[in-house]
Amino acid sequence: MNMFRSPGRPSLARPSLALLVAAALSSSAPLASAAEPPAKGDKAADFTLGKLGGGELKLSDALADGPVALIVLRGFPEYQCPACSRQVAEYVRHAEEFAAVGAQVVMVYPGPSGVLPAKAEEFMTDVELPEGFTLLLDPDYKFTNLYHLRWDAPRETAYPTTLVIGEDGVIDFAKVSKTHGGRTKADDALHALGHHSHEQGHATAE
Repeated sequence: MNMFRSPGRPSLARPSLALLVAAALSSSAPLASAAEPPAKGDKAADFTLGKLGGGELKLSDALADGPVALIVLRGFPEYQCPACSRQVAEYVRHAEEFAAVGAQVVMVYPGPSGVLPAKAEEFMTDVELPEGFTLLLDPDYKFTNLYHLRWDAPRETAYPTTLVIGEDGVIDFAKVSKTHGGRTKADDALHALGHHSHEQGHATAE
């Protein structure tokens, strides 16, 4: 006996389909959070990017030497970003303070692969990075997409972002700007690094 076609009986096909769709939407809801940018308390995803001038940097290798202040710039959105230039200059002025807390400053410059090395060189004209500072290239937004920071709009690249990552790979501070401004000041990153160092020292003492 076919219950779906029997006269007088309500069809069970449509309610079952509706329930399946509802269940699918419900089960997919937590996946939305997985596409969010990194936040404080998250484990930073490992990555490897090329350095401007040659060589590579792997995040986990850098963290073996101490905490990292990871600065995501706008890179080359068809022009050199003045706010990024100001941010780099400000962090360079605080180089001794970052060194004093044992932190590395790693900056990411995203953009289309074909022009990226030349544009990064242009961006760094007259800028000398001190020891402990590194500029990484993010061709075709591989890192930017991994960290869900892609600003997918005309003449945009990545959301300006600062992450302070402890040696354990956990993010101690995170700020993502959805504008060209709103950048994390060097003092704020240093404060987060100082707080991290204090907690690490307290844990060691115990």
